[in-house]
Amino acid sequence: MTDSGYVVEIKPSARRRCRAVGEWVNDRGTIRRFGSKPLARAWARDLSSPGTTVWIQDVSQADDRDADGYLVSGARRGNPSSQSRDETQSELVRF
Repeated sequence: MTDSGYVVEIKPSARRRCRAVGEWVNDRGTIRRFGSKPLARAWARDLSSPGTTVWIQDVSQADDRDADGYLVSGARRGNPSSQSRDETQSELVRF
């Protein structure tokens, strides 16, 4: 964990698959800071909806990013049918 709690970088997969995430990024950017990892996971659960799941994935120790975790979406290992590649993407227009 960084000195400022738990820092999450929102990845393109989450923005493409989850409209709420795309709107959040459009309004606030691709980084969000939390007091703890459990708070970040709760946020991800709140953003998820039936058929569209986002979750927190820890950043690899070999990764030199300033984030502790990523908000991601897509097919999880061992469950390739959990997300369809044919899903439509949510489109956002920045004003």
